[in-house]
Amino acid sequence: MKIKHLLFALTLLCANGHAATIEMTVNGLVCGFCAQGIEKTLRKNPATADVFVSLENRLVAILTKDGADIADAELRKALTDAGYDVKAIERTQHSMSELRSRAKAGK
Repeated sequence: MKIKHLLFALTLLCANGHAATIEMTVNGLVCGFCAQGIEKTLRKNPATADVFVSLENRLVAILTKDGADIADAELRKALTDAGYDVKAIERTQHSMSELRSRAKAGK
């Protein structure tokens, strides 16, 4: 009987899903207009909850909505079609506020 309860609990956890942070290293970010264009493009994706762009750190970060994800290929295509060079894509546990603070501190 305990195994049944454990499986039920695991099923609930998996079904609820969590938001994910996707960090990308992007070359070609040179101005505020670049940042606005990237933000606008990425916010169009229904899985996107928040976007952060740091020109100085060559960082583009996306917070996905709970239980949602965006394929690496889709992200890479959106940015390369806009004229940017995506060097790396990584899913992390960093919060958007942590990324903003880090960027502000110049790290």
